[in-house]
Amino acid sequence: MKVTERLEKLRKIMKDKGIDYYIIPSEDAHQSEYVCEHYRGRAYMSGFTGSAGTLLVGLENAILWTDGRYFIQALEELKGSGIEMFKMRIPGWPSLLEWLKENAKAGETIAFDGKVFSVGEYKDFKKLEEENNINIKIDEDLLDEVWKERPSLPKEKAFLHEVKYCGKSAREKLREVREEMKKLGANNYIIASLDDIAWLYNIRGNDVKCNPVVLSYALVKENEAYLYVDKSKFTSKMEEELLNEGVTLKSYDEIGNAISNLEGKILIDPNKISAYLYECIKDKNNIVEFGNITTKFKAIKNEVELDNLRKCQVRDGVAMVKFMKWLKDNIGKIEISEISASDKLEELRSLDKLFKGISFETIAGHKEHGAMMHYSATKESDYTLEPRGFLLIDSGGQYLDGTTDITRTFVLGELTEEERKDYTLVLKGHIGLMRAKFLKGATLDQPLI
Repeated sequence: MKVTERLEKLRKIMKDKGIDYYIIPSEDAHQSEYVCEHYRGRAYMSGFTGSAGTLLVGLENAILWTDGRYFIQALEELKGSGIEMFKMRIPGWPSLLEWLKENAKAGETIAFDGKVFSVGEYKDFKKLEEENNINIKIDEDLLDEVWKERPSLPKEKAFLHEVKYCGKSAREKLREVREEMKKLGANNYIIASLDDIAWLYNIRGNDVKCNPVVLSYALVKENEAYLYVDKSKFTSKMEEELLNEGVTLKSYDEIGNAISNLEGKILIDPNKISAYLYECIKDKNNIVEFGNITTKFKAIKNEVELDNLRKCQVRDGVAMVKFMKWLKDNIGKIEISEISASDKLEELRSLDKLFKGISFETIAGHKEHGAMMHYSATKESDYTLEPRGFLLIDSGGQYLDGTTDITRTFVLGELTEEERKDYTLVLKGHIGLMRAKFLKGATLDQPLI
């Protein structure tokens, strides 16, 4: 089914349900930037495959908002779909809310799936509802009715992250989190962001490509802690080990009921909790809104983590140097493409016994592809490397002891004068930034010294 056919099918369902505008974001039920196939509805409905963007489907029109990384890609992928591209955070281009405020008429209905919208976004739409007399519905997941072959939620096995890699047990982390909860006057703490849960409970998984996370929710109380997850992903031994750390496993779908009647104050991060979960909490007066405690703790690395990160970077660097030599020795002698170069680099990383996979889809761009932010080679776009010009490689690895991300531009052969000049100017810019001094407490609006 083509994108145009999918949109028409969606519009028919919208008409039947009295919906004038339907919004499909990129995020999942955990407000993740990178999502499993089940949540790639925006890509399915629009044909745009970038990681960031929001699709608005009206009965007569459709608009996709995306950021500067994807302007070129979006224009190409949206051709023939009837979907307009709007630029996010660019002066002169209205945001989704601004556009709806200007174009949606009083009495019309805007709908979306509240599980994939954050509380912060939901509150903005509630304000629009009040000020413009527009109806907002958050219990409409229309994708299932259009996307008949929609993938199920992943059932990949989870594993426990050993203390020798992370430096602290889940019990220790829970103690620190509870101390912060007490300072904020919270008796309960709901966490939906997958990386925060993975850090707190020392769990890892493969539910999202390139991201070692497990689809789950966490609920931390003053004396209890729960993990809401598909329990089949954990062995009985793992479940027992978590219980010894003070963490009890519950079914993934039980989270709504579990938080509906919590007693005492409830801490949430409004940008990391869905509108659906927010509405499950019956007494809104008990809600304490604050940024995730776990995010701050996760960012402050302990000595074990710092030591592991250093070792990880060195080993990843060894793989990169081996790749550089392979590329230099073979360019122009054997056929190498953007895809095969990416595969070779992954192969070299995989020789490390702690390697768990790449940390994002490798960007390997030859010729003009090197100028496309977040370019991803396909069978149709894949260039064969020629012994001239540049090859940009942006890549990284997930290891048990750390995550890497490195970008390098390789000279494959003879360069033009323009290429030499541009390369040199970029290099000088990097050196200048590296040497720049920032005033303590400086913001991006202040000049460099």
